[in-house]
Amino acid sequence: MDFAIGFVIAVVIALTGVGAGVITAPLLILFLHIPVGIAVTTALAYSAIVKLIVVPVQVVRRQVNYRVLGFMLIGGLPGVIVGSIWFKHVSAKGSCSLLYLVLGGVILFASGWHIFSHFHPVGIARPPRDRSKLIGAIMFPIGAEVGFSSSGAGALGTVTLLSMTNLTATQVVGTDLTFGLAITVVGTGIHILGGQYAQALLVKMAIGGIAGGIFGTVIAPKIPNRTLRLVLSFWLAIVGLQFCYQSMSCSAEHAAPAPHASSQGKQSQ
Repeated sequence: MDFAIGFVIAVVIALTGVGAGVITAPLLILFLHIPVGIAVTTALAYSAIVKLIVVPVQVVRRQVNYRVLGFMLIGGLPGVIVGSIWFKHVSAKGSCSLLYLVLGGVILFASGWHIFSHFHPVGIARPPRDRSKLIGAIMFPIGAEVGFSSSGAGALGTVTLLSMTNLTATQVVGTDLTFGLAITVVGTGIHILGGQYAQALLVKMAIGGIAGGIFGTVIAPKIPNRTLRLVLSFWLAIVGLQFCYQSMSCSAEHAAPAPHASSQGKQSQ
């Protein structure tokens, strides 16, 4: 099952381009019933492994704008450090409400963006002037969100690059993927130091992911990936709503008074 999930995720990424982080954590939570804290850390590490395979191709094709990448990392690296430390703090307290809420919100945004771009394929209007020097400030909360939930760098980074730079479409993809690799590697290191990840599961998923990436790349030209991407985005939107609902359920459970406490109080009286 672990190999199969890694394989399927890599195939879906190869066919649709939807990010590893936004798919991996939901699958681990829903199908393997991994606790959300461990699932986020494992998903972040898996995302880093996938990007390690993809990014060198972007570099060889010269699709990475290193000037813009530098501005992104100025804000993104401190952000992912803060987000990862915050995640460790929240996870240690056992608060599932915030973890589910952030994860659900990010999944909803990412899936909503993909659905919107499907029905409105026209390109976003380029800014009248390059504003890449301001990207660092925007990348800080994006990095923090990746460190906290393992996902979102792809959709959020793409929107930012499209609206604030004059990069070509291929440069947007290559630069954003390289940025995602850098912050996921740093975030993974901090998460693993906390010891809250499934090592055996990650190794099996990585092996399945390598095979899935190769398989998905081979069959990609034969699959209507635009339709598949739309179906996947709708499914992710439902998953995001479910996580938001689970967040409210966790809050209700914590807010409810403990039944034993009230009964013990009456007995003592």
